[in-house]
Parts: sequence; C-alpha cells; structure tokens
Amino acid sequence: MDLDPEGIFRDDSDSDNELYEEKEPTKDLAVYLIDASPKMFESITAHGDEVEETYFDIAINCITQSLKTQIIGRSYDEVALCFFNTKEKKNLQDLSGVYVYNVMEREAFDRPTAMLIKEFSSIKDTFMSKIGSHYGVLPGSRENSLYNALWVAQALLRKGSVRTCSKRILIFTNEDDPFRNMTGAIKADMIRTTVQRAKDAQDLGISIELLPLSRPDENFNISVFYADVIGLEGDEISEFLPTASEKLEDMKDQLRKRIFKKRKVRTLLFSIANGITIEVNTYCLIRPTLPGSTMWLDSVTNVPLKIERSLICADTGALIQEPPKLFHTYKNQKILFSMDQISEIKNISDSHLRLLGFKPLDCLKDYHNLRPSTFIFPTDEEIIGSTRIFVALYQSMLCLKRFALAFYGRSSNPRLVALVAQDELISSSGQIEPPGMHMIYLPYSDDIREVEELHITAGATAPRATDDQIKKASALIKRIDLKDFSVLQFANPALQRHYGILQALALGEDEMLDIKDETLPDEEGLARSTVVHLLEEFKTAVYGENHDQEEADALTLKASNSEASRKRQKLTENATKECAKYDWNDLAESGQLKNLTVLDLKFYLTAHDLPMTGKKEVLINRILSHLGK
Repeated sequence: MDLDPEGIFRDDSDSDNELYEEKEPTKDLAVYLIDASPKMFESITAHGDEVEETYFDIAINCITQSLKTQIIGRSYDEVALCFFNTKEKKNLQDLSGVYVYNVMEREAFDRPTAMLIKEFSSIKDTFMSKIGSHYGVLPGSRENSLYNALWVAQALLRKGSVRTCSKRILIFTNEDDPFRNMTGAIKADMIRTTVQRAKDAQDLGISIELLPLSRPDENFNISVFYADVIGLEGDEISEFLPTASEKLEDMKDQLRKRIFKKRKVRTLLFSIANGITIEVNTYCLIRPTLPGSTMWLDSVTNVPLKIERSLICADTGALIQEPPKLFHTYKNQKILFSMDQISEIKNISDSHLRLLGFKPLDCLKDYHNLRPSTFIFPTDEEIIGSTRIFVALYQSMLCLKRFALAFYGRSSNPRLVALVAQDELISSSGQIEPPGMHMIYLPYSDDIREVEELHITAGATAPRATDDQIKKASALIKRIDLKDFSVLQFANPALQRHYGILQALALGEDEMLDIKDETLPDEEGLARSTVVHLLEEFKTAVYGENHDQEEADALTLKASNSEASRKRQKLTENATKECAKYDWNDLAESGQLKNLTVLDLKFYLTAHDLPMTGKKEVLINRILSHLGK
C-alpha cells in the first residue's frame, strides 16, 4: 500500500512550509456596515395596532442580539459599528457619508460593553436628529459612500494580525443596486472602483459577508452588483440567498451560551517502543458549559483584584524569598525535602502516554466509555517525524481492526486508555470525519457493577422481562423516538436564566425574558392517541390489567395509614374549631388582631393552610392579605 505519511493528514493545497506553522485564529474582529439610506427606513408591516418595523430596525435588532451573545460566548472578540449613506460623517479618514458609532470610554474598535449595547439598541429613536440619512450615490455626484465605508472598515481592521485574528466585514442593506441612479461611464467607473476596493480588502485576509434584507415585493438580486463584491461565481449565486436568510435568522434567535474555540488542549509525549517517542496534540470534542468564574473587583476603582501570596518568617517577620522546604520526622530527625523531590517521587512514567499492546476491537465494549473521549492528532512541532510514525501505527490499526491499549498519566490520575483509529470520511460537501485516534478512558474493575447483584438473594433469580414486554417496550420507544437528535437542539435552562439575569442587571432592564425549558417532556406529543395507546399496552404487559386501580388503592391506603397525615388532619380540625370562635373580618376592620395571642393567630393560619413562620406582625399581615384587607 503506497501512502504519503505527510500528506494523509493535510489538504492538497497545503504547502510544506505551512503544514506545521499555520495556527487557527484565536480572536474574531468584525466591522458591521449598516446601510442608512432612506430606503432602509421604509416600513415592512403595518397591521392595525402593531408597531411598524423597518429594515433599519431589523438590522439594529440583529446586531444588538449578536453583541449580547458575543459578550457571553466570545468576550475577547472585538467589533466596530459603522453606518454609511449618512448625512453626518465621523471617521478618521474624514470621508463623507460614513459614520463610525461609538460610546464614551471605548475605542472605535474594541470589545462590546453593556453601555454600547444599551445605547445602540435605542439608536433608532435619535438617529435622524443626530446622524441623519441620505442617498450616498446621486446623479452628477462623484461621492461613493459604499466605497468610503469599505475603506473605513479596512482601516479599522488594520488592528491585529491575520495569523492570530479572523477579520470580517458584514454589510446590512436592502438595496441590491446602489448605483441604479447612475448611468454611462460614471456608473461603470464607480462599480469598478468599489469592487476593486473589496478585492483589495480580501487580499489582505479580510472576508466580506453580505446580509441582504429582501423586500416583500421583490427578491434581493445579488447578481446585479454584490456577487462581484463578495466573490460569488456560478452555483454559489443561486445558493447564497437561502443561506444568508438562515444566517440572519440565527443572529436574531441566538441562544445565550458560551462558545469554545476548537483548539488543542495540550501536547502529549507518546512512547511507542524501544525508546521511540513521538509528539501528539489532544483535542476535547465535548465539554460541559458552565457559568463564568467569579471575578472579584475593587469596590472603588472597579478594577479586577490580583491575588498574591507571600511567605513571612514567623520569627523575624521578613519575607521569605527561597522556596519553602518540607520535612518529615524520622527517628527524632527532620528529613528535609523539596517540592521538586516530591514531584519526582510521584512521577511513575517518563512520557504522558505509553503504548502497552493491541487488542481486537471486539474486546472494547460500549460501557467501557465512561466519559467523553479525547481526539489525538500528530504534530512535528518539536519532534520531527512524529507524523510518519503515527500514520504507520494508524494505518496498521485500521487494516488489522485493532485498538491500542496504553497507559496515560504521570503524577496524577494514572489510568489505562484505549486508542481507537478513526478513518477519514469525505462527502461531496467536504470532510465529515477527520483521520486520527480517539483516546477512550477505560474504567477500573470496581467501576463496573453487575446489575444482577442488586437483585440476587438467597435462592432467588434476577427478574427477566418476557418477550411480550420487550415487544411492547420496543414499540413505545420507536413511537416517541426523537428524529435526528442532537444535544445542540436543547439549551440548558439554568444557564439561560443565569445569563438572562446578568443581561438584565448589566443593561438595566426591568423585566427578564421568559426562559423556555426545552428539557421538559413534550406533554402535547405524549398526549397523542397513538402514544397513549402504546403506553397503556406497555403498562398492562408489565403491571397487569388493573394496574391503575391497584396503584390508586395503594396510594389511598398509604395516605390513610400515615401517622403524619393523621396527626396533621387532627391539628387542622382543632385549628378550624378554635378559629370559628372569632369574627376575623370584624377584628381586621377594627384593628384588634394585635390583641390576640400568637397561638390564636396560628389557629387561623393552620385552618387556612397558610405559612406560620415569622413574628407576630408578619402573621397579622399574612392574615390581612388573606382576608383582602
């Protein structure tokens, strides 16, 4: 089998120099270009008492929601907000028709803040009076506001390197032909210069994205002008509008969630055999999403606090500069040792990952996977030739259908792992699964429990389901099975509420949006006749014909025989009897409730099943509220 060890894990377009030097960008820099021409302020809908919405409102709402999500998910990314086709101008280049929007104590290109989101979301109320709108390209004029906007955006994106940052320009407009009022050579010249300006920006590593706002009476015709601006050809033009519409909807309906970049977790030394060690990168495919860690701030300056620790000599009070040493008493002597010596004692392996042997894939069971696996991919960054050795091992495991058993860990949490080779899957749309290995963390012997052990007693056998019960259960599961299930379909309601509270506090919002708990059972779906029928059949097969009546009788008997319930019922009857001695409405109107004892007040509360905690004033207020006084 002829294989290219260096080429199997890279694209054909990669050069030899770029194979191991290229790194994924860690920050996203984006400039939002919003069209502010009068056409954007046309109303879309007007249904009776409903508030009229304009195309400009849609763009502002989409960007606002995107900024709210960005603070949670990608807090280190930076944005700039820029309007074009405006009356006023505000930019470093002093170009007409372009207004760079910002707030105090923030640079034009910076991370989004709560003040920016709060003021930008309400900009439509003061836009006409402070910034204004006009057509940027008019007959007889050489002004080209779109060209100026691209120039300003390109200047803003000079910040950062394309190797460490991804740079984007996002254009929001409902005008598919910005030069429709021009004719002849002037129009051709303006189109040529604007397209060239866009290509110059793309040559510098800046991607240009268009988010068209289609009009109800006509579709946005991207072929007129913007196809050349963003570089679309052939079938890409016909496929663009549906994709752009989905992207626009996603911006409006984004969930509050933290987004983790797909970057390597750590680099491991993989010991093969006979002193051969290679280098591999590990990637975490699935990780839990947790709220951000607490950050302590100074109460005066609001600056994050930095925690520092110093060791002070108990005898002299001087700062200890040398690293501390520990000791252990042995035969009345203090044996000193350092932290480095402890680490050396704990180190049970010279490498992070050591190959032990191979086993058939049939030996690896589903229940051996106790936690999400880690993906392994080779790297030649420090040890040249790691990719060649890794590919040879990878191909052999695929051909022989074996998995590798290895020891993982050094001084902490050592365990056995299984390395399973994954073949590359490619479709017409591109790569589906990359080549590499999955590191599966194997359980210890006491991690596996036999289910039968929980049911086995002396002279008894574990209960088994009958064929009819299995058949009824299978039919029920097939009926309520979720099609095309993905964990990404459901949001964590606790996290959504957490971020919703933070957003309301930061933006000074009076009300918080209702959080829909999508993890709750679908009551409407489970109430369908087919599901109810299959569920009844399953319950009948397992519990018998009269299972509902037997369950109701058991609950009734349990409730009647409960000593606590009998005691509670007796207390309620006694409280109702004592409560009837007073005219509570008359006492409340005359203000004589305060003359009663706490015990008398609690009689009323017990009789009406109200809380009885608190002082006397609290009890009186609770009674008055119940009486409607």
